[in-house]
Amino acid sequence: MRVLIACEYSGRVRDAFIALGHDAMSCDLLPTDTPGPHYQGDVFDVIGNNWDLMVAHPPCTHLSVSGARHFIAKQASGVQQKALAFVGRLLVEPIPMIALENPISIISSHFRKPDQIIQPWMFGHGETKATCLWLKGLPKLTPTNIVDGREARIHKMPPTPDRWKLRSTTYQGIADAMANQWGSCERK
Repeated sequence: MRVLIACEYSGRVRDAFIALGHDAMSCDLLPTDTPGPHYQGDVFDVIGNNWDLMVAHPPCTHLSVSGARHFIAKQASGVQQKALAFVGRLLVEPIPMIALENPISIISSHFRKPDQIIQPWMFGHGETKATCLWLKGLPKLTPTNIVDGREARIHKMPPTPDRWKLRSTTYQGIADAMANQWGSCERK
């Protein structure tokens, strides 16, 4: 299966698919943190390359409800509308299977409600971080390892220069579940 991981610099989801024998590539404006197939640039430069599946992680900076106190300024500057337009373009791409991932955000009120909301603790990580999935041609993810010790540690991280990066990296258990479960889906 040919898999595009859009807006991913960590390589975590890409590498989970590659480990199962898929032809996967990550794409982001940033360089990849982990060596592997990666296009550094605009996802729309490569989105038409006959992908079977796209897992997209659009930036949540201007969309997440955790930043709602800044929405008026984001709307006035136009950055929120630009972020929503980017999400809208990703959702309508003619790729047979699409998963768009984002935290609780305004995507729900501007497009549609998510098909599923998952938590890291459903996939082996004792964390709480509600993550929405908008799906096309894909089944919902089935939890693989429900664990206790559910804390909001990621939300309590102290300010550091790379805090944003650490908070946005996909948990390995979720990446593995995506690859194991969606990597076995057939192109329609």
